[in-house]
Amino acid sequence: MLGSRRRLLGNALRGLAGAGAALPLLSSRRAYAESAGAPDDVLLPGRLGNPDLTMIEDPRLDPRVRRALAGAPPGDPAAGLPTVTLESSYEQCLDWVSAMERTLMSQDSAALAAMPAFDDVVERKEAIPRDEGADIDLYLDMPKDPGAKLPCVVHIHGGGMAFTTATRPAAVRWRKTLARQGMLVVGVEFRNAGGVLGNHPFPGGLNDCAQAVQWVHANRDSLGVSSVVVAGESGGGNLAVATAVKANLDGWVDAIDGVFAMAPMILGFYTSVPPELLSWRENQGYQGTYEMMRAMTKVYDPRDAHETDPTAWPFHATESDLKGMPPHIVTNYELDLIRDDGAVFARKLLEAGVPAVSRTIDGAVHVAEIAMPDLVPDLARDTVQSLVGFANSLQS
Repeated sequence: MLGSRRRLLGNALRGLAGAGAALPLLSSRRAYAESAGAPDDVLLPGRLGNPDLTMIEDPRLDPRVRRALAGAPPGDPAAGLPTVTLESSYEQCLDWVSAMERTLMSQDSAALAAMPAFDDVVERKEAIPRDEGADIDLYLDMPKDPGAKLPCVVHIHGGGMAFTTATRPAAVRWRKTLARQGMLVVGVEFRNAGGVLGNHPFPGGLNDCAQAVQWVHANRDSLGVSSVVVAGESGGGNLAVATAVKANLDGWVDAIDGVFAMAPMILGFYTSVPPELLSWRENQGYQGTYEMMRAMTKVYDPRDAHETDPTAWPFHATESDLKGMPPHIVTNYELDLIRDDGAVFARKLLEAGVPAVSRTIDGAVHVAEIAMPDLVPDLARDTVQSLVGFANSLQS
């Protein structure tokens, strides 16, 4: 099992991060900072301070992650992905998404081998009618002996709204980990913009998530639910926030008691990013690139028709769009390309009078507690406790 975990961690990290040599000399970083116009007593972080820095070289990186990268088996699982550029066609971006999904799913056997036993959690599957055709599959996990009413988390898995499924080991493990803490967790098998559950551009996946939340709300009594929190990571973080925005605009936001978004991918990449989002420059190329972000944006919005639609990309929500939204907790990761998107969005929520907390985890990579829970168990435990405490605080 230990070998499986090492392979899983190494592949997960190396597949999206460039491995590098030794840490760069302090003097070379200072020289670059000085040439960039920074004061000589300031070292800018990441690629702001050294444009050639790799993630493994960045001194901010959690040393456990660095050791896992350094000790990973040779080879790059992502090396066989097709090349995408900022000008790639919709079809080329779909090919990239499918290849990325296959690469990620090739690691599932190792993730299953590392899966703990969850004998104290029971699961069942529900199929609810979709307004636009076939049923939406929901995966429900809960404690074996629930007792009183439970807070509910509607979990929306990551994957850039474009790939992977609610049945992948990482998503299953996260749901069961939360359920073990005394919650009902409902995983949504929404339509993806690409991959095996594609091709369904915006708003297909969003509509599925909205229907799932409405179903949970309508069945609070029969499910024994005391509060409903919509939670998601990365692309799932987008859909969690966007579901709340949609609910607010459509007049059913009372169905949602809170939103818990981890590294939410709430800004599409079309031609540029707002200048205040330094993480897009600071952490460019660590686990994500502009080209990757463009590919996921393109399959979600093939005609580039929804660049500023707040239900597609909640970063663009106005104060009037946000007023009346439920409380939010937004988790960001220091070495993540999209770190600042969530932090800036949380400020927008506060400006609109929405209770919001934004936290940034030092040294952390993109959604580490779900991607590599055995490597960073303290971080995983802290995030679980944060989500559980949040859901409990909202119980009616």
